Amino acid sequence: MAEPDITTLPPLAEVIRAHGLDARKSLGQHFLLDANLISRIARQAGELAGRQVIEVGPGPGGLTRALLASNAASVTAIEIDRRAVAVIAELATHFPERLRIVEADALAVDLSELVAAPRQIIANLPYNIGSPLLVGWLRQATQWERLTLMFQEEVADRICATPDSEHYGRLAVLAQWVAVCEFRLRIPPQAFSPPPKVWSAVVVITPHAEQPPERLFRQMEKLTAAAFGQRRKMLRGSLKSLGGEALLTRAGIEGSRRAETLSVAEFDRLARLLDGPEG
Repeated sequence: MAEPDITTLPPLAEVIRAHGLDARKSLGQHFLLDANLISRIARQAGELAGRQVIEVGPGPGGLTRALLASNAASVTAIEIDRRAVAVIAELATHFPERLRIVEADALAVDLSELVAAPRQIIANLPYNIGSPLLVGWLRQATQWERLTLMFQEEVADRICATPDSEHYGRLAVLAQWVAVCEFRLRIPPQAFSPPPKVWSAVVVITPHAEQPPERLFRQMEKLTAAAFGQRRKMLRGSLKSLGGEALLTRAGIEGSRRAETLSVAEFDRLARLLDGPEG
């Protein structure tokens, strides 16, 4: 059976009313309804032919429709809200070969096990779990061809920040250590229903071809947690539990510096020293 033209489907506002899908603050929900803007977001992911796409938190399915309008091989939607599950299940009846819905908490599921490679995640992430979701996906960066994600703008700034800038911290180091991070689009509150209190932004994260082993990633997590957990302290103090001055001397880094002044390469040097000779 031929797939329908996306433009012939009921308007998103009508779908929301029919399913009683009011956005819930407890789930971090803010729905995008502008089809042109949604399509622009989907295009940030680049060529999708042959790719298996995972979407987290599809809500009423606006981005889901844009992904189905692309030439992606398949779209798997992960949704915890049963009201939205019903919406996407209804949409899946029109696209039985390409759209699948999984009712689950994205924080509790290994998404890489759901579809074959090459995989991409494209999502307007729920505001309240965006950062922990991202860190989990960075841990398994080898599994992803690309991540195209919408966050609160402040989180996007934190991902793409450079050393010695206001937003530079643990998230920037972890993300830029394993991937190229690009700030692509700013989206005003008025684009959402209901409007959030802040702007949003789309970030495209493309993992490097070579990735650190799992044990080294754990060391980097421990290192950045200590370094940025006490930002006002000099590194000799904030890293005391990890070797402090001795570790910094081995890395050729002054103990009087603070975490926000270190480059990603310097954090990499410290993490590999923590990991031992094999790092």
